[in-house]
Amino acid sequence: MGHADDPAAGLRARLHALYRLVRKPAYRELRRKAALAGATLPPATLGALLNGRGVPRWETVAAFVTACRRCAEDHRPHLPLPPEMVDLELWWSLHEQVTTARRQRADAARDGSRRAAVAVPALLPADVRGFAGRDAQLAALDHLLATAGEEPTAVVISAVSGTAGVGKTALAVHWAHRVRRRFPDGQLYVNLRGFHPTGAVMDPAEAIRGFLDALSVAPQRIPAGLDAQAALYRTVLADKRILILLDNARDAEQARPLLPATGGCLAVLTSRHQLTGLVAAVGAYPLTLDLLTDDEARQLLTRRLGPDRIAAQSAAVDEIITACARLPLALAIVAARAAAQPHLPLTALAEQLRSSQGRLDLLSTGDPGTDVRAVFSWSCQRLSAAAAGLFRLLGLHPGPDISLPAAASLVGLSPARARPLLTELVRAQLITEPAAGRYALHDLLRAYAVEQGHIHDPEPDRRAGTHRLLDHYLHTAYAADRLLNPQRDPIALTAPRPGVTPEPVTDHGRALAWLTTEHRVLLAALHHAAVAGFDTHTWQLAWTLVTFLDRRGHWHDALATKEAALAAALRSADLPAQARAHRLLGQTYTRLGRYDDAHSHLRQALTRYGRLADRTGEARTHLDLGLMFGRQDDYGRARTHAQQAEILFRAVGHRVGQANAHNAVGWYHARLGDHEQALTYCCQALAWQQDLGNRHGEASTWDSLGYVHHHLGHHDRAVACYQRAVDLFRELGNRHHEATTLTRLGDLQHAAGNTTDARAAWQHALDILTDLHHPDAGPLRVRLHPPAGTA
Repeated sequence: MGHADDPAAGLRARLHALYRLVRKPAYRELRRKAALAGATLPPATLGALLNGRGVPRWETVAAFVTACRRCAEDHRPHLPLPPEMVDLELWWSLHEQVTTARRQRADAARDGSRRAAVAVPALLPADVRGFAGRDAQLAALDHLLATAGEEPTAVVISAVSGTAGVGKTALAVHWAHRVRRRFPDGQLYVNLRGFHPTGAVMDPAEAIRGFLDALSVAPQRIPAGLDAQAALYRTVLADKRILILLDNARDAEQARPLLPATGGCLAVLTSRHQLTGLVAAVGAYPLTLDLLTDDEARQLLTRRLGPDRIAAQSAAVDEIITACARLPLALAIVAARAAAQPHLPLTALAEQLRSSQGRLDLLSTGDPGTDVRAVFSWSCQRLSAAAAGLFRLLGLHPGPDISLPAAASLVGLSPARARPLLTELVRAQLITEPAAGRYALHDLLRAYAVEQGHIHDPEPDRRAGTHRLLDHYLHTAYAADRLLNPQRDPIALTAPRPGVTPEPVTDHGRALAWLTTEHRVLLAALHHAAVAGFDTHTWQLAWTLVTFLDRRGHWHDALATKEAALAAALRSADLPAQARAHRLLGQTYTRLGRYDDAHSHLRQALTRYGRLADRTGEARTHLDLGLMFGRQDDYGRARTHAQQAEILFRAVGHRVGQANAHNAVGWYHARLGDHEQALTYCCQALAWQQDLGNRHGEASTWDSLGYVHHHLGHHDRAVACYQRAVDLFRELGNRHHEATTLTRLGDLQHAAGNTTDARAAWQHALDILTDLHHPDAGPLRVRLHPPAGTA
C-alpha cells in the first residue's frame, strides 16, 4: 500500500484524494448527504476520519464515500468522479486488505515466532463453465451476505437443496467464486459424499482434520475426539472471515460439527435433503432449487454450444429442453455430446431423446458422477423399501401431479400410511410438493421410476397399481358428477379394488373444486386407460366428465374424451356404451358447429338404442337432435324431435326428461314466433322442474321464459327471468349458459334503450366467452366495439 509503518495510511490517503476531488465540502453537508442515502456518519470530526491512526469502521467509510458521491452529483454533474473512487465494492476490498494486514501485524507482534503472514486456504473447485440462469437464487445469496452482520453469534448458513442433477454444487461454487474476495482469510471446501455411489459417506472428523490442516494447524495440536476437534476448529475460525462450502451433505448431523460459531464466517451447504433440522436449530436459510426455466435452459445450451448452432436449429433445441425436463445435468450431458460431434445435427440428438429408454441411454456417460441413472440411484439407495416401491409406482401416474389420496390408492395404502412415504420422497428430493398435499416428479425421474419398476416389480403388480389408480379417479369423479348433475341417469360401476380410497366430495362446491383441480389429471388418466387397455374405465371416465366439461366450456377436451370412449366401446363390443358414446359425440359436435358430424353420430346412437329397445336413450337422442337443428335455425324440425322426446320420456315415466323436453318444445314455439303457446309450455315445465328439484333444468327454463316475456313485451318480467337464470347457471358453474343468458339479457336491455345496462351484460358475457376461447366471443366483441363507420 506504500505505507509500511501504518497499514491504514493508504486507505486514509485515498479518502483524502476523494475529499479533494469533491472540493472539500463542509462536514455538516457530508453528514446530510449520507443521511439522505440512508447511511450514518458518526458524530466525530472529519479530521478523525481522515487523519486518525486506527482503521475506521467499514460503515463509516461506506457512508463517507456515498456522501462524497452525492456532493459531486449535485455540484459538478458535468464531470463525474472516476468509477474507482466511488465503487463501494473496490472500497470494501481495500478496507478488508487493510483490516487483514493490521490484524496480521498485531498477531506477529504478539508472537514473534509466528510467521508474519499465514497462508490463506483457497480450496474452492474450479468455477462452472457456461453457468446459466439462477439469477433469483444468486440475488438471494448476495442479500444473505449483505445482511449477515458482525454480531458474535451470527452464524449465517445457506442450505441449498434440490433434486439430483439440479445444479446445487454448480450454483454454490459459482457464487462462492463471485464473493470469495469478501473472505480474505480464505475459502474452505469439502465434498461430504452424502450421496456417493459407494456409500462411503465422509465422517465429520475427517472433514474437520482436513480443514485444520488447510488452516495451518500443526498435526500435534489436533486432539483425538470429534467434540475436541470441533472445538479447536471453531476456535481457529474465531475472528476470521472465511467462506465454508460443505457440499453434498447427507443430513444435518453430518454438517453440524463443521459449522462456525462466530460472526464473520459463512457456511453454504448443499444437500439432496432439505436439512429442516438446521433451519429449525440454527436459523439456516433454506434455498431450494427447481428445474431451470425454458429461457435458462436455452441459455445454458447457448453458452456450451454457441449462439449460431442454437439459433440454426431452434425447434430441435426446444425438443431437447423438453426431453431433458430442464434438468441442468441432463442438458450439460447433451451439450457435451453435441460439442464432441460439432457436425451432428441437434435434430439427431432430439430424436434419440424421444423415447424414455433412449433418453436415459443417451444421458448415460459411464462416469458415476455425471451419469443421470447413477445420480438418481444415489438418492434411491437411501430410501426405505416402502418409499422406494411407492416411487416406482409413481412412474405409472400419467398426470402432471398427484394428490395424497390418489397416491395412497396407487400403492394400496390408507392416506395416513402413505403420507410418511411421500414425505420421505420429498425429503430425498425425488418428488416435489408444489402445493400442500399434491406431489410431482419431472419427466426424467418419471422415466427412471418406470425403468426401475420394470426391473423390480412384476407386471401383474404394476397393472394392479394402475387399476387401483384408475378406480380412484373413476369413483371420485363419478361421485362428483352426481353432485353436479343429480338428475342425470346413473351408470353402474364395478366396486373399487381393495386398497382404493376415493376422495370425499360431499357437496356441489367441493365436487366442482375437485374436478377443476384434477381436470388435466383426469384427462391424462383417461388417455392412459385407453392405451393400457382398460376400456371400461375409459368410457366410464369419459361419462363422468361430460357435465363438468360441458358446463365449463371445454368442448375440445370433451371431444377427445368422447372419441376415446367410442373407440373403447367398439374394441370391447359394448353396444350400450357405443350408443352412449355416439350420442355424447353428437352433443359435442353440435357445440362445435360441426353439424354433419353431429347428425351422423346422433343417427348412429338412435340405431343402437333401437336395437337395445332403450326408449330413454332414444328420447335423449331426439332431444339432442332438436338442439342440433335449432342451432341451424331449423326450428320446425327441432320442435318435432323435442315433441318425440317428450312422448318417449312420458311413456317410460321419466319425469326429469319429460320436463326438459317440455321446455324445449316451448322454446322452439318461441323461436317460431308462437309466444303465447311457448309461455304455456315453459310455465308448465318450470313448475315440473321446481317440483323435481332439477336446478339446471330450472335455470334453462327461466332462460326460455326470459326470451318469451321479452317478445311479449313484458320487459320487467323478462329481466327478472333472465337474472334468475344467470344466478342459477353461475351457482351451478355452467359458464357457457351463463354467458348465453347474459347476451340475451343485453339484447333485451338494448331493445328497451337501456344502453348502459346492455353493454354491462354483453361485457360480462364477453369476458366469459373470451376465457372459454369460444367463437361466439367474436360477434359479441364486434357488437360492443363496432368498426369505425358502422352503426
